[in-house]
Amino acid sequence: MLPLLRLSKIVTVGVRFGLDEFVLAHSSVRWLRPIIRNVLFWRRLDRPRGERLRLALEALGPIFVKFGQVLSTRRDLIPVDIADELAKLQDQVPPFPTDQVLATLARVYGRPVDEVFQDFEREAVASASVAQVHFAVLPDGREAAIKILRPGIGSVIDRDLALLETAAAVVDAVWPDGRRLKPREVIAEFAKHLHDELDLLREAASASQLRRNFRGSDLLLVPEVFWDWCATEVMVMERMHGLPVSQVDNLRAQGVDIARLSRTGVEIFFMQVFRDGFFHADMHPGNILVTREGRYVALDFGIMGTLTDVDKNYLAQNFLAFFRRDYRRVAQAHVDAGWVPPGTRVDEFESAIRAVCEPIFDKPLKEISFGKVLLRLFQTARRFNLEVQPQLVLLQKTLLNIEGLGRQLDPDLDLWKTGKPYLERWMSEQMGWRGLVRHLREEAPQWAELIPQLPRLAHRALSEPEPHALEATVARLVREQRRQTRLLAGIVAVLVATLAVLTALFLR
Repeated sequence: MLPLLRLSKIVTVGVRFGLDEFVLAHSSVRWLRPIIRNVLFWRRLDRPRGERLRLALEALGPIFVKFGQVLSTRRDLIPVDIADELAKLQDQVPPFPTDQVLATLARVYGRPVDEVFQDFEREAVASASVAQVHFAVLPDGREAAIKILRPGIGSVIDRDLALLETAAAVVDAVWPDGRRLKPREVIAEFAKHLHDELDLLREAASASQLRRNFRGSDLLLVPEVFWDWCATEVMVMERMHGLPVSQVDNLRAQGVDIARLSRTGVEIFFMQVFRDGFFHADMHPGNILVTREGRYVALDFGIMGTLTDVDKNYLAQNFLAFFRRDYRRVAQAHVDAGWVPPGTRVDEFESAIRAVCEPIFDKPLKEISFGKVLLRLFQTARRFNLEVQPQLVLLQKTLLNIEGLGRQLDPDLDLWKTGKPYLERWMSEQMGWRGLVRHLREEAPQWAELIPQLPRLAHRALSEPEPHALEATVARLVREQRRQTRLLAGIVAVLVATLAVLTALFLR
């Protein structure tokens, strides 16, 4: 019953704000315009379409607001008037009342807010779909930003997710592409990250991890978390100073090198994804500040993405092959990963990828529409039955955010030339002798524990009464012996290479 009520609200809000205008703009249904106009003769639409769309998304709740936030960065896909209005969703969602803020803080701390903080600003400085932020001063005089969860937001998100899950199940059952696109898995991944946003202790831990990853970096600043004042509904962190990254003219007036700033943004993205496998997945302009020195400041850590070593290696190989225009390697990587059927002809897949990607090389960002490129890639994926990977959905969303930010900062940015050197360096560190040494160092504690156990395992194998158990133990021993052999071979290779370098130096 609740999903039907929620669906009726969506339809009602859409009609009230005239969102049918966007649907009826399509040529195939334009003939319905006069009919709808006569049926809804009582409706008066006296606000611009962009404002009506923004108000409708705000009325529908956090999931729809997040959709608007992502859409606002894609000025190559939507008209400027709509993009300007949707940009207000990034940090200008109407705040919830101050008395609810004070009630939440009093419940969390067990005493009035004025007894907890030296000073607490009643007016919110930023308000988003899930929480809002107030400035405060801690008892020891440190400036802080306090993030407070919206009351009752969990139930609203659950209702919207139930609708999305129902829609995904219908798509999966009815649409021929449903199995390949995995809509239910994608929605489940989205739901997991949305629920993570409702636990501010988890967000605080993510902020702490990202800060540790960039400790000592001159590229990115992350606020310190003040753990003594944090709870599930409240996160207290260091107050950061800077201008929103979207205020390009003001940044330029402060002497910030905008071209360098845009290149730095690309490098930060690659560092998070490939070096750490842990990345900020909600990088719209409302969550980024820039200091006077031109350093980025990250805010809002509710949605973070993670990648396994397998994911990172797969992505790095694809990115690097793409930057080198080695489309056959891109096609082969998809086949090797099992993302396309094993019988796929690599040469045909290679040709299709080349037709999509080749036209966008050697062009600045302002001349590339990644929306159109993605559309063509999706069409190619459909032709070759490429399966969607739910664990990479957040990364795809982040890529769109990065592109929108880069387009706003420096339309002449060359993404390929900026990203290629970093990827080549990363691949060298992963696959070269540095990577071998690092892997040996990581595996050493496990080998130190396992090697002394080998005689006992061999004795157990020889005295095992059951043949199947004996076979399993022998197989395990064989695997361990092979691992030792590979480890020994790696050590010998490193030693030989080192000796060769030393010999060459002494013979000079």
